Amino acid sequence: MTEPNDLERLKALDERLEKLKKAKAPGPKVQQQGHEMANVAWRMVTELVAGLLIGFGIGYGLDVLFGTMPLFLVLFILLGLAAGIRVMMRSAADVQRQSQEATAALNEGRRVGSSA
Repeated sequence: MTEPNDLERLKALDERLEKLKKAKAPGPKVQQQGHEMANVAWRMVTELVAGLLIGFGIGYGLDVLFGTMPLFLVLFILLGLAAGIRVMMRSAADVQRQSQEATAALNEGRRVGSSA
């Protein structure tokens, strides 16, 4: 039969294996980051399309009002595109800033934890 010492060693080995499995398994945080990034991407696409549609609507309305069909339509579509890109760039800068702050906080937490 197995000796008590062997049982203790097997239990210790089992605990170490469980810790390693938990450390290597992707947690819900990784999945949550993926969903957050997908939400940010959809937000950026929506902002770009909204800028184009608003520009199209204003340009078309002015062209119908003044009877100058392609002039204001093209002008305001280009302005809507520029506005959409500007808003997208601002959103990307916000996401990057938040990511840098989270990384800095994580690194600061590691420093504090290792010095204690």
